[in-house]
Amino acid sequence: MGMIFWRRKNNSKEQDQDARDERLLHREKDPDIEPSTDYESDLSEDQKHDLKETEEDIIEELDTAPVPSHTILDDVKELEELSDHTEEGGWLSRLSGGLKKSSKKFTDVLTKRKLDDAALEELEEALIMADLGPKTAAKIIADFSENRFGKEVDEDEIKIVLASLITGILKPVAKPLYIRSETKPNVILMTGVNGAGKTTTIGKLAARYQRDGKKVMMAAADTFRAAAVDQLKVWGERNHCHVVTKDIGADPASVAFEAYQKAKDDNVDILLIDTAGRLHNKKNLMEELQKIIRVLQKQDEDAPHSTVLVLDSTTGQNALSQVETFKELVSINGLIVTKLDGSAKGGVVVALADQYGIPIHAVGVGEGINDLQPFTADSYARSLLGIEE
Repeated sequence: MGMIFWRRKNNSKEQDQDARDERLLHREKDPDIEPSTDYESDLSEDQKHDLKETEEDIIEELDTAPVPSHTILDDVKELEELSDHTEEGGWLSRLSGGLKKSSKKFTDVLTKRKLDDAALEELEEALIMADLGPKTAAKIIADFSENRFGKEVDEDEIKIVLASLITGILKPVAKPLYIRSETKPNVILMTGVNGAGKTTTIGKLAARYQRDGKKVMMAAADTFRAAAVDQLKVWGERNHCHVVTKDIGADPASVAFEAYQKAKDDNVDILLIDTAGRLHNKKNLMEELQKIIRVLQKQDEDAPHSTVLVLDSTTGQNALSQVETFKELVSINGLIVTKLDGSAKGGVVVALADQYGIPIHAVGVGEGINDLQPFTADSYARSLLGIEE
C-alpha cells in the first residue's frame, strides 16, 4: 500500500474537548498511561476500504497492530503486584487498618469540642476530605443534625449514628455478582482504566469461583499490554485455570470470540474477559469494547451477562469521573473497588453508592489471592468510622 503519513487533527473544538476530558480524568500528578494516538488519516477511499474491518474478518483472521512502547520495568512493576499478603491478619482487620487514614479525619473533629454548629461544619469538611464529596457529605450531615444528642454525648455514640446513616446509603448497592446457573458460560466483561487493578481482580475472582466449585476460564483481551497478558497467565497458573491469549497486538474481539467458543466447548461455567483501559483515546476504546460485545452476541444475544467496572479507591473523586466515562462507552451494571488497604479516600465508595446506585460487588484490601471479598454495607461503614468490631 506504500507508506502512509499521518497528520494531527486541526479541529480546535475537538482539541479543546480532549483537553477538558484529560483534566477531568487525570490529576496533575497522575502518570501518563500511553501516548495519544488519536489522529485522522490522509487516506484515499480505496485505502479506507482496504483497511475497513468487518465483524467476519476478526473471526476468520488475526489482525495485528503496532505495539505501544513498553519497557521491562513496566512488566516488573505489574508482576510485583502479585505478591501475596494473605497471612498478614484477617481480611476485615486489613480493611479497618486500610481505612484508618479516613476514620482519623472524623476522630480529630469529634474529640475537639462539643457537637455544636461549628463542629458539624468541621465534620462535614472531614467527610468531604475523606472523598464522600460535597453532595453526599451535606446529605449525611443534614440527616445527622436531626438526631437529638444529650449534653454528655460521647465520640462513640456519634460514630454509631454516622455509621448507621452511611450503612443506609450503602446497603441498597451491596449486591453479589450474579451468576446464572442455567447459562454456560456466564460471560463477565471486566473494564477499567489501566492500573486500577483490573487484571489482578480477575485472577482473584477466578480463585473465588473455583472455590465455589465453578469451572472458570480467563481471556486476555487487553492485547496491547504485554504485562497484562503475562499477569493473567500467572494467575491462570496459580488457579490452575485456562487462559486464552493471542499475540501482542491481536484484535481483542478475536480473543473474546475464541475464548467464548472454547468455553462453550469445554462446558465452562464462567468466562472472565480482561479488556484495555486507554481512556485518553475514548473513541478507539469505545469501538474496541463495542466490537467485543458484538462478537460475543453473535454467540449469545445476552452476552456479556455482566459488565463490571474496576475502580482504584486511591484516585478519590476521580473514580466518579471514570464511572461517567465508562457509562458512555458500555452498559456498566456492577462495580469492584480496589486498593482500600491504605487509602485516605475510602469515602468515595459512599459517594459512588449515593450518586449512581450501581451495585458494588466486592472490595479489595491487598494483592493476595484472598484479599477480594464481597462488599457488606455495615462492616464497611463501621470500618470507615473506625468503630472496633
